[in-house]
Amino acid sequence: MSGLDASSLFSVKGQVVLVTGGGRGVGEMIATGYVQNGAKVYISSRTPSALKETADKLNKLGKGECIPIVADLSKYDECVKLAEEMGRREKVLNVLVNNSGATWGESLETYPDQAFTKLMTLNVQRVFTLSQKLVPLLKKGAEGGGVGRIINIGSINGEIPPAMETYAYSSSKAALHHLSRHLASRLAPDGINVNTLALGPFPSKMMAATLDKFKDDIVRGIPLGRVGEPSDVVGACLWLSGKAGQFITGATVPIEGGHLIAAKL
Repeated sequence: MSGLDASSLFSVKGQVVLVTGGGRGVGEMIATGYVQNGAKVYISSRTPSALKETADKLNKLGKGECIPIVADLSKYDECVKLAEEMGRREKVLNVLVNNSGATWGESLETYPDQAFTKLMTLNVQRVFTLSQKLVPLLKKGAEGGGVGRIINIGSINGEIPPAMETYAYSSSKAALHHLSRHLASRLAPDGINVNTLALGPFPSKMMAATLDKFKDDIVRGIPLGRVGEPSDVVGACLWLSGKAGQFITGATVPIEGGHLIAAKL
């Protein structure tokens, strides 16, 4: 049996990848991992300065390439434009990483209706929109035994209720996890695998305030005793994008240090 060495099983060299929310935080971690392993990576968000800074930094790493495209992914028309732009630039798309997202924390008594509108739109509906519009390019990526993968960045808050009052966030992530399974069942015959990473706490702009206040408490609740590191999420993305992940679809993979199995007396 050939092709069972790690360099073959986890190779993403030459793949075309789109990482939404790739200008900072977890998205930047993921984009960095793909670039360092020889992929051509497009990153997209609504913040031009963050995108340019990240792209310039990643392009100095060599091996792969990073290209920024500005888009407000909370808006339907912007998702359509991004998909069209990808179609103009590339003949295929091998991997779509839906990472863009938002959170909202507030007490039950004052939790606003607009929080649900904002988060369900960005965290679920626009993931569907962008995936839908990019399916033709992903199908071309999957042709001839190639790679067509969608990786949705979810959360352990979509698996178990969080202690914090982030009602719209946890609900949207639970919906995203189920959407991923539904898309996986529909797209498998087209050679497109769809999986979710249910992340625990990682250092990012979204988590910054929470980690500043509660990091010690959070770490005490994680059996492995730490928050996530770039290698944790990058390794999972490379696994799901390479030959090693070609028989995996519809899975929700926890990347959270054992938080989900921690005993709670």
